[in-house]
Amino acid sequence: MYDMRSLKAEEFINDEEILETLKYADEHKNDLALIDEILEKARPKKTGRGVECAGLSHREASVLLACEDTAVTEKVFALAREIKEAFYGDRIVMFAPLYLSNYCVNKCVYCPYHAQNKEIPRKKLTQDEVRDEVIALQDMGHKRLAIEAGEDPVNNPIEYILECINTIYSIKHKNGAIRRVNVNIAATTVENYKKLHDAGIGTYILFQETYHKESYEKLHPAGPKHNYAYHTEAMDRAMEGGIDDVGLGVLFGLDKYRYEFAGILMHAEHLEAVHGVGPHTISVPRLRKASDIDLKDFDNGIDDDTFAKIVACIRIAVPYTGMIISTRESEACREKVLGLGVSQISGGSRTSVGGYAGYTPDERPHDTEQFDVSDQRSLDEVVKWLMDLGYIPSFCTACYREGRTGDRFMALCKVGQIQNCCHPNALMTLQEYLTDYASPETKAVGEKLIEREILNVPDEKRRQRAIDYLNEIKNGGKRDFRF
Repeated sequence: MYDMRSLKAEEFINDEEILETLKYADEHKNDLALIDEILEKARPKKTGRGVECAGLSHREASVLLACEDTAVTEKVFALAREIKEAFYGDRIVMFAPLYLSNYCVNKCVYCPYHAQNKEIPRKKLTQDEVRDEVIALQDMGHKRLAIEAGEDPVNNPIEYILECINTIYSIKHKNGAIRRVNVNIAATTVENYKKLHDAGIGTYILFQETYHKESYEKLHPAGPKHNYAYHTEAMDRAMEGGIDDVGLGVLFGLDKYRYEFAGILMHAEHLEAVHGVGPHTISVPRLRKASDIDLKDFDNGIDDDTFAKIVACIRIAVPYTGMIISTRESEACREKVLGLGVSQISGGSRTSVGGYAGYTPDERPHDTEQFDVSDQRSLDEVVKWLMDLGYIPSFCTACYREGRTGDRFMALCKVGQIQNCCHPNALMTLQEYLTDYASPETKAVGEKLIEREILNVPDEKRRQRAIDYLNEIKNGGKRDFRF
């Protein structure tokens, strides 16, 4: 039985409800009057407190996704752009993954880290190697990392993860510092989530991979990850452990995309109903080629147009949730979805264990890669590209460190007030990047962007303070100003 407030995976992600939703969507996908009602419900509304959005249920959003009318698709895209602009403006948050270890005891059939893969060398970073990787990332200009590790209780116990987090936060190299460490590790216990919370992590991220239970168990034939319920209920344990910000994601290409779309929105609804706050982020990775993995074994791939529509429909359904796209996607694909809802992207990424230290921006090791990287540009190239497109690359971590997480973040975001902090913070962190790391070409573009965008800070006193901070950064003074 479907119950979004239940703590049992098969009740808040209910197969019968998803199948009924898909049937409902097929029956109503050509009902243009209903679709217009759905779009109007989701449209941003000005209130006395700012701008608010109602969002959509998984069933309403599924109707939009199922509709094949090109005129409706254009309306969906236009509304997604409107919502993105209302709550995130032109800011795009930058991050990089850091792979700590590819030891894994699971046998996931789509991941090259699976325990039976004899082609891939196994590697685990020492703390000295973690330090080298972090310095290399700091020298690129990164301030926010997402750490990754396979599931292996012997090689990658929680104590190892905690030690790595401590090492990462401890390193101050020149003007560099990692200010936020997000964690993408296997489902674990409430006790371990409490330890991660106490270590000062940002967001806990865990991809569901697929919400279809039967497919899930076939794709994870052995290892701890085989347990569908334990994996699906992980976010509830994380929140019980004190982690305010959690990030959902599915791996599109493993099962039917409309099923996954409904499932991830149901998961978001569940978190909102039970914990009072939905996911901080939703990731939308697609299956990619990797060592020992042949894409011909999977027949649920989606094209770029369908992918873009999924992004737009998620943005409309959960207007306040951040959306992440990685270097799995090509430059062209990333450009298309930036305006439709994506608010965070990676840049200069390596998906190998030890992939940063000792390599030039044009070099990348392939022996321990988790997947092929489509967008192989350097961080500097990505930053300039974003600015050329009219976006503001942001290295900001202020909300996390000012305690604006979980329901406190959402309370501000839901009335559009978070932008009063985010816009100047984005410009100040961009100025740090331009001053300390950027190429002359990127710096020239960025200086003009900041000069123009600082005028868009509405509060005069805050604008003047931000200008003073920007000048101090440019002149080699203090770093890490924030509102």
